[in-house]
Amino acid sequence: MTVQEEAPTADGAQVGDPLEVWIDQDLCTGDGICAQYAPEVFELDIDGLAYVKSGDDELLQSPGATTPVPLTLLNDVVDSAKECPGDCIHVRRVSDRVEVYGPDAE
Repeated sequence: MTVQEEAPTADGAQVGDPLEVWIDQDLCTGDGICAQYAPEVFELDIDGLAYVKSGDDELLQSPGATTPVPLTLLNDVVDSAKECPGDCIHVRRVSDRVEVYGPDAE
């Protein structure tokens, strides 16, 4: 799955809008709920905080690092954002960077 693949219509996202996800580590509580829902996308590091992973399974530790949301994992990533006790998971459209799931979603 690549960043060019299309995501379904849902809460502000239009068909064809690729989505990306990032985590605000300043708000992360380290509960690991995200890694339970979508271990292919999220992982806890040795510091106890969650990070997104690249498509090559590499932990992306730069502040604000994003990774594409694979269509097959969209529901798991959205559930992670909804259930996160730290409200630190942000899912946004790649095209205009508008958040469609997470604490800043409209």
